[in-house]
Amino acid sequence: MGEVAEACYQFRVRGQVQGVLFRASTEERASALGLRGWVENRADGSVSVVACGSEQTLEVLSEWLWMGPEAARVDSVEAEPVADPGNSDFSIV
Repeated sequence: MGEVAEACYQFRVRGQVQGVLFRASTEERASALGLRGWVENRADGSVSVVACGSEQTLEVLSEWLWMGPEAARVDSVEAEPVADPGNSDFSIV
């Protein structure tokens, strides 16, 4: 079998997503899925996530981002392909 091709996406999550442990929960979930990348709060109140991994694993993360941690209220999740940031693991920025 060949290697599974990796893809990288930037997700922008909007709603009540700051001050609700969204970044820490995203780091935990992405790390458990074996993804590489980062998560950060944005000045406009959204959360930005860049993640690299298999398309299937990124889909699992995307579905989780729509739910987020218990205290979050997610209104939208936008995704677009991006260049690989070169991270060796997943971190909070």
